[in-house]
Amino acid sequence: MNKKTIKDIDVNGKKVFVRVDYNVPFDDKMNITNDTRMVRTLPTLNYLLDHGAALVIACHIGRPTEAREDKFSTKYLVKHLSELLGRDVKWASDCVGAEADAAKAALKPGEVLLLENLRYHKEEKKNDPEFAKQLASGCDLAVDDAFGVSHRAHASNAGVPKYIETVAGFLMEKEINYIGKTLENPQHPFVAIIGGAKVSDKIGVISNMIDKVDTIIIGGGMAHTFDAAKGLPIGDSLCEPDKYDLARELLKKAEDKGVKVVLPVDLVIADKFAADANTKTVDVDKVPDGWQALDSGEKTSEEYTKALEGAKTVIWNGPMGVFEFDAFAKGTLAVAKAVAKATENGAISIVGGGDSVAALKKTGLTDKISHVSTGGGATLEFLEGKEMPGIAALADK
Repeated sequence: MNKKTIKDIDVNGKKVFVRVDYNVPFDDKMNITNDTRMVRTLPTLNYLLDHGAALVIACHIGRPTEAREDKFSTKYLVKHLSELLGRDVKWASDCVGAEADAAKAALKPGEVLLLENLRYHKEEKKNDPEFAKQLASGCDLAVDDAFGVSHRAHASNAGVPKYIETVAGFLMEKEINYIGKTLENPQHPFVAIIGGAKVSDKIGVISNMIDKVDTIIIGGGMAHTFDAAKGLPIGDSLCEPDKYDLARELLKKAEDKGVKVVLPVDLVIADKFAADANTKTVDVDKVPDGWQALDSGEKTSEEYTKALEGAKTVIWNGPMGVFEFDAFAKGTLAVAKAVAKATENGAISIVGGGDSVAALKKTGLTDKISHVSTGGGATLEFLEGKEMPGIAALADK
């Protein structure tokens, strides 16, 4: 990685603006239900504090509308963040303006200030230069540890670096190294597993992966579009008819490049989209009208597992079925087990994207994977090979 990290700068006695991704889920009593994103930033925050910095932490929660919806306030993060850091976190009821400026000015080394939701200001998403300048004011340096928003050119990640030097935190560095280096120079055999509902969401990833991998496994709802494009009956399964030509093009591209494509050979089908639906397993060319495929079948799981044997690099994005329902989670679990086994046998494995991470969590195999990415859309765009504004803005070594 040719970008500077926090190890390349002296932070002693400095005020450091830290952009994190604390867009965490809450229950109806405003308790945090999954703090993974917060915990993942602790190495960065603790390193800065241990080296004599004062921290000004900025983040967003949700997608607030014009009004400042209370449920998106960062004040609900303060208690838990204080517990995680083992020190009292101060809070400012806005991220710019007189109160924020005064709170920054009063900060001493070892102290932490959390700013109110950046997205309460529409200038954040517009990457407004004046807003970015206000965010940076009163700070000596900036650290970006928010990989999850690095595919967006917002004021807090792409604008602030125009005013103060901005470097990568440990989490950002890990994401860039793991995904970036793996894609640049992968060990072969290289297998990509692409699942999820829609081909349209993953066109760029599939196309980019065909240029790099030896085998591509296509599962989940998007597989039905490929099957239908090949003339197979898919019943009432999820499908994108306007993507048939594209599916055929991608299959042709894979064939021309000598890339093996593994599609389902059997499917678990249901008579309705529900946890208590009647189900049966049929061959991929035997889906009757009125039924819909909601998971891959056992023979398919065996094919997927076989395709992962001996792999040295594995990238997985998207579940193999409607994993939220236990009846349709078996295909995803089989893939998780096969990826964990490949990792145990020496493969580098990367799992990214919101659904994949949730599915992996359900299998209990998260700690058996080399790297679980914190980004959803960011991971996808990184895998597509697109330039990421938040990474491009970081200071070069």
